[in-house]
Amino acid sequence: MQIFRLVFIVFASCVALLATNIHAAYEELNGEKLEQIEWEQLMPADYSLDGLFDDRDLGALDDLDPKAALLMDQLQQALQSAPVVPQMNGKMVRIPGFVVPVESEDQKVYRFFLVPYFGACIHVPPPPSNQIIYAHYEPGVKVESLYDAVWISGKLKTETFSHELASSGYTLEVFRIEPYEE
Repeated sequence: MQIFRLVFIVFASCVALLATNIHAAYEELNGEKLEQIEWEQLMPADYSLDGLFDDRDLGALDDLDPKAALLMDQLQQALQSAPVVPQMNGKMVRIPGFVVPVESEDQKVYRFFLVPYFGACIHVPPPPSNQIIYAHYEPGVKVESLYDAVWISGKLKTETFSHELASSGYTLEVFRIEPYEE
């Protein structure tokens, strides 16, 4: 009888642990299922910048060559109009990234670009617009260091936003910002 009791306790503990893990996998935010996503999910499966310049030897062009300026303009236009994934519209998501401030006041950032790697939008050219999220967080957040990644959770929309730094293919109403920890 003791063995049966021990097996039952172990079984019950495993079920409780499994239920806890299932609950954590389906976290909710504002009454909606929160889905953790990766940056690749924001690009259509068939999207690629490969072949944009038909294998031209870009290294042979001088920076002052008018052809180089024309090719850079074409690249900028392609990056700014990268296609989004329509199914992402309206999802409650959690995604890691780096903050690039767009609007701040008194050391608090209210509006920013979320980008997949440090230095994006600062260096030219910026990432494709489907790899940039324009985010707004009404309470504002004090960003200690732009070098530190964060987790952003909120409602994602397939809306474009243009700014002198970059153009985004998505916007996000932010409900939660957390330090990045795996």
